[in-house]
Amino acid sequence: MALTIASREVNGVTVLDLSGRITLGEGSVQLRDAIRGLISKGQKNILLNLADVNYIDSSGLGELVSAFTTAKNQQADVKLLNLTKKVHDLLQLTKLYTVFDIKDDEAGAIASFK
Repeated sequence: MALTIASREVNGVTVLDLSGRITLGEGSVQLRDAIRGLISKGQKNILLNLADVNYIDSSGLGELVSAFTTAKNQQADVKLLNLTKKVHDLLQLTKLYTVFDIKDDEAGAIASFK
């Protein structure tokens, strides 16, 4: 199942609803292009909704870290929302859970950007 990305705006925060798999090839490239595109347009607050992401491979993880780093270098912020158990466990296993700002509630996540 390929990655699909739907973008919406909530109170000045761009929410990317991701669905599918973030894997080597198309999935990670789509994610990179979406985030870099937003940052290049001046969007500083990006929330990645991972509720429908069922699998992330090492390349996808690398892409999340790269997006986070790119955002920080541009004074932007990328946060993660609604991790599935699989993705949550993966981030804990790789110790990336401490790197990302992870939220479970969209309203709280949107408010945290202010």
